[in-house]
Amino acid sequence: QVQLAESGGGLVQPGGSLRLSCAGSGTITSSYTMGWYRQNPGEQRELVATITNDGSTTYADSVKSRFTISRENAKTAVTLQMNNLKPEDTAVYYCNVEFYRFPRWYTNWGQGTQVTVSS
Repeated sequence: QVQLAESGGGLVQPGGSLRLSCAGSGTITSSYTMGWYRQNPGEQRELVATITNDGSTTYADSVKSRFTISRENAKTAVTLQMNNLKPEDTAVYYCNVEFYRFPRWYTNWGQGTQVTVSS
């Protein structure tokens, strides 16, 4: 089990920036994917960005060229740099990790951090 904790959310104006951080309780030595998802009440949680242990990244089309996901190589930690924020980016952002530990894959979630983009 890997415990995750998000931080860095807050209120920003459109066009502003925020950096979200997610820290895990331990180091993962196996294959893994860490990512950020977001969700608003009554809506499905959606993928924002992911990064694998090899450094491969994926982004939702809506955040490409604005958000950047990165990781700490030796730690279970991931960061989401969000630039040029838009009101539609408002959501609770959740950190996620999927990792393989014999004999199966595990999926863990953080508790979420609120991001509000408003003038």
